[in-house]
Amino acid sequence: MIVVRSRAWWRATLALCLGSLLVFLNLYVPQPLLPLLREAYGISTLAASLAMSVSTLALAASLLVFGPLSDAIGRAGIMRLTLMLAGLLSIALAFAPGFETLLILRAVQGFVLGGLPAVAIAWMGDEFDRPALLSAVGLYIGANTLGGIGGRVIGGSMAEVGGVSASFLAVGALTLVGGAVFWRLLPPARRFEPRRFRLREARAGLAGHLRNPVLLGAYLLGGLNFLIFINQYSYITFRLAAPPFELGERWLGLLFLTYLSGTLGSTLSGRLSRAISQPTCMAFGILLLMAGTALTLSDRVFLILAGLTVNAFGFFLAHSMASSWVGRHAQRDRGSASALYLVFYYTGASLGGFWLEPFWLLGNWMGVVVASWLILAITFALAWWLRRGERRHPMANEPAGGGRRHQERALASASSPQISSSRSERPQADL
Repeated sequence: MIVVRSRAWWRATLALCLGSLLVFLNLYVPQPLLPLLREAYGISTLAASLAMSVSTLALAASLLVFGPLSDAIGRAGIMRLTLMLAGLLSIALAFAPGFETLLILRAVQGFVLGGLPAVAIAWMGDEFDRPALLSAVGLYIGANTLGGIGGRVIGGSMAEVGGVSASFLAVGALTLVGGAVFWRLLPPARRFEPRRFRLREARAGLAGHLRNPVLLGAYLLGGLNFLIFINQYSYITFRLAAPPFELGERWLGLLFLTYLSGTLGSTLSGRLSRAISQPTCMAFGILLLMAGTALTLSDRVFLILAGLTVNAFGFFLAHSMASSWVGRHAQRDRGSASALYLVFYYTGASLGGFWLEPFWLLGNWMGVVVASWLILAITFALAWWLRRGERRHPMANEPAGGGRRHQERALASASSPQISSSRSERPQADL
């Protein structure tokens, strides 16, 4: 097996980090462009936000396809092929003749973008020994965050130079070049053992997770929180592009640097959970989301940025706790349990526009804030319900053989902004 700090470890880790960065570069590039898309195509804010929603919804669906498929046919080929297809689709988006074509291409791109995150950590689990795996996962998760920020910054900067087409062309070209490097860097798999996919067993495992209220509460909490968090960024771009702010696409792209506080929040989550329970950490993160949302009501840009920074910290704190809660409390099939968490997570992101749009039309940004608080009140109640259940039945909530060591292991493997859905005992990470 590949050991930590070896030449093969550096080569594989660099390849997977590069692939992760490219995935999220493509996924999030349209977000600072939403006001420009609305003007270019003469569409509503809700229609413009579909450029994000259709891709995240398709990605959510693909996670349940590529994971099991990789168990049967191998993982490296899926990652290589889907990365190159994603780059070609970005270039095709630059030449989309109409908004309907753009949405279709974004949906297809969202599906293929799920190929790498669905199986990357599974590939590591096959080829790396445990110390090498844990070290590589931390770097891989960091690349997720950088890709998300980079996609938005590049998208906004290029749009000011050459419009929407320039943004997609730049990201597409970067993806094809980076994909070729990934193809060359990724070492051949030596320990992969194909196994037959059994649909009945997979369906039974997913149904069991959905019937478990302790897991379902975390699924809903993660999905609803992301519904608010990611779509607030979409609607704040409409607000800041209009008078009195009138920020250009470059500055709108730079808004997403506030995401960096989320990296800090997820990093500190493991330490915080040693002092207070995971549901209490979730509740605290949601309270921070509520407070940061209140700050964004200001008419001063620096206070709006401060609010978004607080939001990112609070969201990723709650998200890290919810995702690791799933890994800790799934009694079996932890890979599919974590995959299901991300299905809820990305589905929430996809549906946020439909929830926020009526409030935006009625009250502009104040309406978005009220809509956000309504949902966050529900997720706060879910966190408190999980807390009460844990305090009432502390032993019942521990998986067999779990204990503190298992909790710390789950926290270490899920501490920040992606997944493997293949084998139950591998570390899980999420974006």
